[in-house]
Order: sequence, then C-alpha cells, then structure tokens
Amino acid sequence: MARRTGSLAAMNPNAAVWDGKPYHPISLDYKSRFGGKVVKVPVSIAESCPNRDGLKGMKTCIFCDEHGSFAYADSQKDDLKSQIELHRSKVTERFNAAKFLIYFQAYTTTFTALGRLKSGFDLALSYPDTVGLVVGTRPDCLSEAVIRTWKEYSDKTFVAVELGVQSFDDGQLEWMRRGHTGSQAIRGIERIAKETGVNATGRPNVDLGIHLMFGWPTENDKQIIETARLCNSLPISNVKLHNLHVLDKTPLAEMYRAGEFQPIELDLYAHRVALFLDHLDPRIAIHRLAALSNRWDELLAPDWVRHKMRSFQGMIDRINAAGAYQGRRFAAELPKVVDDVANGAGLIDRPDVKHGISI
Repeated sequence: MARRTGSLAAMNPNAAVWDGKPYHPISLDYKSRFGGKVVKVPVSIAESCPNRDGLKGMKTCIFCDEHGSFAYADSQKDDLKSQIELHRSKVTERFNAAKFLIYFQAYTTTFTALGRLKSGFDLALSYPDTVGLVVGTRPDCLSEAVIRTWKEYSDKTFVAVELGVQSFDDGQLEWMRRGHTGSQAIRGIERIAKETGVNATGRPNVDLGIHLMFGWPTENDKQIIETARLCNSLPISNVKLHNLHVLDKTPLAEMYRAGEFQPIELDLYAHRVALFLDHLDPRIAIHRLAALSNRWDELLAPDWVRHKMRSFQGMIDRINAAGAYQGRRFAAELPKVVDDVANGAGLIDRPDVKHGISI
C-alpha cells in the first residue's frame, strides 16, 4: 500500500491508512462497511435515566445537563418522525452524506419501554437511506430482553451499542455519581459480546463501543495508560473520548462556582489523549478525541471547548509534536498488529480478544 511522504508518515506507519491522522478514525470503518460516507442522526426517545429517577438512592451525574447530553435540545420533545427528518436534513447539509445511522442518544435509551424502543427502531429503519441503528445506554441498564432485541435487529441491519462507561476507576465513578462500578461496566461489556455473539463471517452481531471521559480531579498518567490497556483486553470495536467540562444547571456547575472543581486545560488534555492513543490497540476505532460544546450559552468552562476546529487541530498538533500515535507503545509489544492495520483489519478481525479475555 502506498504511503504518504513526509515527517508524519515517517513517525506514524499508519498515516496513509488513517488519512494522515494519528489515530484510527471510525469514519474509515463506516466507509469500508457501507461503501461510502455515513453520518449519525441523533434522536431522543428516552425521557429519563436511573439516576434522574433516583433509583436505589442514585443522583443525577454531576456533569449531565437537563437534556441528557442530547445534541438537538430545541427539538427534543418532537415526535420521533419529526426528529429524524429534521436532524437528517441538518446533517445532510453539513456533511453532504446520503447514508445515515439513527443514533438513539439522549439520557439512557434502554431505560424506556421495550415496545416503544422497538417501534422507534422500526420507524428509523423505514427510511431507505438508514443503514443501521446506534443505541446509547449505560452498563447497568441491560435487561435480557434488550440484549435479545439488539441481536434480533442485527439479523436485518447494522446495530451498534455505545456504553457510557466514562471511567473504570471506582473513586472517579463515585465522585461523578454514576451509580455503577468499574466491574459492572466490564461485566456489561462482556455480557453484550457473549449474548449477542458473532455472525457466520466472524463479525460481532452487535458493534460495541464505549465512552470514556478524561479530566477528573484525581486523574493521572498511569490511570490513562491502564485504561487503554484495559480497553485492549475488552471485546469493543470503538471508543469515544470526552473531556469533562462544566455546563450550567448541573451539579458540576455548583462545584465550579464554589471553587471545588477546575476543568482540564487543552495542553494537559491533549497530553492525556496522546498517552491513551499511544497504548491503545490501533484496530480499535476512535469516534472523536474530545467533546466540544455547541451550546455556548450553557458552557461555563473551559473556554477552549467552544472552539471546535481550533481545539481539534490544537490537539492534533500537540499529539504529532509529541511523536505519539495510536498503537505506538502497543505495537512495540505486538508488532503484528501494525501489519494487520496496514492490511485494513479492524477489531472485528481480532482473534486475540474473546469476551474480554486476552488469549
């Protein structure tokens, strides 16, 4: 395979495969699977989550806003058909795409009636340009019926699940009031992989990814490296990174105003992302490197979160300047992985990982 010339390609052996990026972008996996550009269309059908309802004494996560981290708050109360058509038109104009994944995003999608969930899936799939479903949920909200439903729908379309893990550290999880432990997250990941299984080609029936958040008060470099290594051992195919930032009308906003929390700055965050990428299996795809706010009226801090492209390029520049790229340290231990990536392998081709156990 031809490679680009220049210093970046010299540092990162996968630069050509990854369109010059220091990480494995999930857009390449979508293009390979669907034959072209695919864009997510965020929608909301859940009205709450276990935390907001106070189940087992839980409280709202400290970082979560009143919209349940939904991308289009203004239309959140619209019916699902209206949301799909409105949000699809927005992303079509922005990204010039013709194929879509309907992303059930807000709150905890599986914290709703199963019948309503299935009806939502069926409506989403009734649009001919819908090529799959993406479900956002949490690792402690996984009933047998929900997992069985994912498996059933995977027989007729692409199904992806994104679990809001945020951290595997119990101290950090308790501080953010998540209501689940790191062990529960691991068990949830392994359970989904085991119970949904693989198809005849060896691919997982359900594409499984996790969300991680960096910027906790007790966070250190060692934890970031250990998190990457743990991801390598789990049956996941992708990761989405978030930076902990302060939105108004959240418990974290109260802590910030009281001087009890200071958000992470761009330099340190980019350093942590570079560390994570360095130790992460290059076959695991990355959705994004950071969460950048599009509701400026709600954002309190840090200011760099307001500037999407400038901050993104700033992270890329810092990662490249450090000579970091996804799998740099991982590949030093397992050089075969670099060859796999160069040949187009993704996590679906990882025979070394089965249900969270390295073999």
